[in-house]
Amino acid sequence: MFDSCAASPTLILFSLLFFSIMLVGAIYDLFTYTIPNFLPLFLIGTFAAFALWQALPWPLLAAHAGAGLGMLVAGWVLFALGLLGGGDAKLFAATSLWMGWHGLLNYLIMFSLCGGILALSLLLFRRLPLLERLARHGWIATLHDKAQGVPYGIALAAGAMLAWPDLLTVPGQ
Repeated sequence: MFDSCAASPTLILFSLLFFSIMLVGAIYDLFTYTIPNFLPLFLIGTFAAFALWQALPWPLLAAHAGAGLGMLVAGWVLFALGLLGGGDAKLFAATSLWMGWHGLLNYLIMFSLCGGILALSLLLFRRLPLLERLARHGWIATLHDKAQGVPYGIALAAGAMLAWPDLLTVPGQ
């Protein structure tokens, strides 16, 4: 973490906001297979507020913005290929803004591992017969539907939580 704000109330507050937004995104995706646009916008807004509050240097801001924009382009490509939903791509980019280039590799690894585990779990779940008492819950029936994709917002949130030590880190500080 930044030495100037390590374990500070500001860092704790903004980290809690970050994780709360990610958790809401995961829950939305689990129940509806959508991630509302306001969630990535909240992530961007809280990052901007944090950057202003901490007076982050311009080179660091540019690096974080570059990571966010770079992953937005990557997300668009994955969306165009049908590998990721539009909400997932936007949430991925907004999360990458927070991670910056330094924390991005760890986040990508954690997100990919969580996404793989989630996809395999859904494949196994979908091979089993769905109990009638579970089928009455629309979101469970949707998860069980083989025609549905994977709600990767869950993996994005889990990956962010696992990559937390790299959130807002700067090499050499």
